[in-house]
Amino acid sequence: MTAGHGDRIGELVRGPDLSISFEFMPPRDQAGAEQLWQAIQELERVQPTFVSVTYGAGGTTRDTTVEITGRIARETSLRAMGHLTCVGHTRAELIDVLDAYTAVGVDNILALRGDPKEGPRAPWTSTEGGLTRACELVELVREVGDFSVGVAAFPEGHPSAESLDADARVLAAKAAAGAEFAVTQLFFRVEDYLTLVGRVHALGVDIPILPGIMPITNLGSINRMAELSGAVIPAEVLARFDGLSEPADVRRVGVSVATELCRRLLDAGAPGLHFFTLNRSRATLEIFEGLQLRPG
Repeated sequence: MTAGHGDRIGELVRGPDLSISFEFMPPRDQAGAEQLWQAIQELERVQPTFVSVTYGAGGTTRDTTVEITGRIARETSLRAMGHLTCVGHTRAELIDVLDAYTAVGVDNILALRGDPKEGPRAPWTSTEGGLTRACELVELVREVGDFSVGVAAFPEGHPSAESLDADARVLAAKAAAGAEFAVTQLFFRVEDYLTLVGRVHALGVDIPILPGIMPITNLGSINRMAELSGAVIPAEVLARFDGLSEPADVRRVGVSVATELCRRLLDAGAPGLHFFTLNRSRATLEIFEGLQLRPG
């Protein structure tokens, strides 16, 4: 695991070193900003391959996302990846955002169609003068600059996908458009990840697919996120939390569940781990200790 500026994420995740990455969210207020930067500082010592900052539903955090991503690139040793979505943007506006990323020193982009403001299960409506599919955004990003481009993948299928095979074809199309790697939505079954990789490989596509990990530290919030993303929390996972009412006990079991998932993924050959941190560092660092992944 090596941090630092430069180097394309697409090349690094194909390299011999295990890829470790963290995802942050734009804060809503000053207290949230302080929490975010504390988490960034605490996780920086792990020297991840890269970190990323999400783009709010409907593009609502556009300026904040670009600003934070640029600040990470400028003020830390971390390699920053900017998110970009099609939602609520014309083609010209998307080019403006890409130019803004370039201006702040960010040359790695996660290109997403994005969810409607009403949520991922809401009907998709294109913006007039905008794009309708992630593969179109990948093509645009590659046209505009020398970016390394990542995309999303869905172990249980995108909520709007006709089938898992159709969903795999969408990922293959994004790779054909120039995507160099993929990061998955959160999931809880190793088998779902492995079958996704198998379906994509069967289509002749070999881009690295990084599994997205979200430790369960709060049952209410994880249930909401799973519902929004279309992920299923398996009964055997939920059963681990039966009878737990103390937050500390929920966290402890959640970290244990995530550590076991990570270990099985790595044993199965996953090229790395991508952690959805929710702007907190403690659970992720505890998983590191459990996996004996030493900082630096």
